[in-house]
Amino acid sequence: MPLVFVALGANLKHPRQQLDSACLALSALAEPNTLQVSPYYRAAPMGDVEQPDYVNAVASFHTELAPLALLDELQHIELKQGRQRLVRWGPRTLDLDLLLYGNEIIDMPRLTVPHYGMKERAFVLVPLADLAPDLQLPCHTRLATLITQSMRNELLPL
Repeated sequence: MPLVFVALGANLKHPRQQLDSACLALSALAEPNTLQVSPYYRAAPMGDVEQPDYVNAVASFHTELAPLALLDELQHIELKQGRQRLVRWGPRTLDLDLLLYGNEIIDMPRLTVPHYGMKERAFVLVPLADLAPDLQLPCHTRLATLITQSMRNELLPL
């Protein structure tokens, strides 16, 4: 069973509670006793849309779900928690992104793994390193080489 990593983010309707609820929902997709969740961080939003700061984290777990089935489940959790896709990089009740699926590289119309923007996003890399500090990405880049002190300074632990 692959070990998967999922980024969590929210900035509407009690973001910490949104992430807590998402983690409960993710536990149903995980093999028993494999769900781990990083600490929560506060991060400034991306893009030019004025909105509140985000609460971000990363979860990891083993799953029997195939990549697209897992994506479907993640999107179902988002919708159940009120996600609306109105504006790119706009505010949201919940955002779940599949970052890594084992050591696979996936390039499909609906799914790209590793996640296309993860290497440049402190709000992904820092919580990912909390869970797997020695992680090597499928492209053979070590996670630690992607994280700089300046990235760590962009985030505030909650």
